[in-house]
Amino acid sequence: MSLSPAEVARYSRHLALREIGVAGQAKIRAAKVLVIGAGGLGSPSLLYLAAAGVGTIGIVDFDVVDISNLQRQLLFDTASVGEPKADAAARRLRALNPGIDVIVHRVELRASNVIGIVADYDVVLDGTDRFGTRYLVNDACVILGKPLVSAAIHRFEGQALSCIPGRGPCYRCLFPEPPADGLVPNCAQAGVLGVLPGVLGTIQATEAIKIITGTGEPLVGRLLTYDALEMRFDEFRFARREDCAVCGSDPAISAPQDAPQPCSVSSPESARYLSARQLQAVLDDPSLVLVDVREPHEFEAGFLPGALNIPLAQLADRLLELPPLRTPVFVCRSGTRSLAACTLASQAGIQSPAHLAGGLLAWVQEVDDSLFVV
Repeated sequence: MSLSPAEVARYSRHLALREIGVAGQAKIRAAKVLVIGAGGLGSPSLLYLAAAGVGTIGIVDFDVVDISNLQRQLLFDTASVGEPKADAAARRLRALNPGIDVIVHRVELRASNVIGIVADYDVVLDGTDRFGTRYLVNDACVILGKPLVSAAIHRFEGQALSCIPGRGPCYRCLFPEPPADGLVPNCAQAGVLGVLPGVLGTIQATEAIKIITGTGEPLVGRLLTYDALEMRFDEFRFARREDCAVCGSDPAISAPQDAPQPCSVSSPESARYLSARQLQAVLDDPSLVLVDVREPHEFEAGFLPGALNIPLAQLADRLLELPPLRTPVFVCRSGTRSLAACTLASQAGIQSPAHLAGGLLAWVQEVDDSLFVV
């Protein structure tokens, strides 16, 4: 495939690279790459794939642009707030490079549609923050034999890996099962450094271009981790599991499956729900201890009097810090993490734990609107 004079001018810096050249740029132009999630990770991935000249780019996203996205999602500007992310992203990419095709999939990925969407592409980039979707995409890629580049971010840290069926392990080989819903705080709950997804998203785009052109060594069987606070990259090697549910010798998964509904964290039978009004009435009861399972920065912004702060991710290791002979009442922002805390407490043998239904948002609405909740 030859390049036009306009393409030669646009991609001249690629053409100067012996590892890419005209042949490699032609492969990039012929490639079809699907990016799942046009958020923090998808923004830099999409921009660099479009700039590199990937001929067809698919965008999967059913969310709309929120003002809080603009701190890290550089595909969008203030005028985009309220617009579907996939549409705003497509407009930006077409403006950046009119010579590419951009396909919008404004849908929520499900077991019923993931195969039909993924099958049309050569490489898949997963930038979603939903564990159910992450496993759904991995399984579809393994079943279809499609290379997958996955990344994730949390606060000041990120990770990335590439899965190429037939050449190495898949995502499930490293993480066989998703964590229970609510046990891992999302970006809204835990916060995220704005530049962090830029680092990991560009790594994803780099991996995609390497896979397309056959240049270099992709992150197959290697988990790359990044710590922004220490400015350090580390690498963890892992192998394909013979008992992997999707790529193992006797796979149990032969078709994508949606995550179980309702979420896997359910209320233990012994747990008690307290409404905001009910909690207000017993707030001074000495037989109870209030435990706020939000992250420290959330707690510092505003909390209920007398509450202990033990983040959910640390709770299992810190249950002994709870005062003996006092029943814990767990609280969080919206009630999801506090419900997960009840489950952990019950599994540890604590009798009749309680949690604030609706979280501190319900408290603000029903009891005290002066409490600041982030």
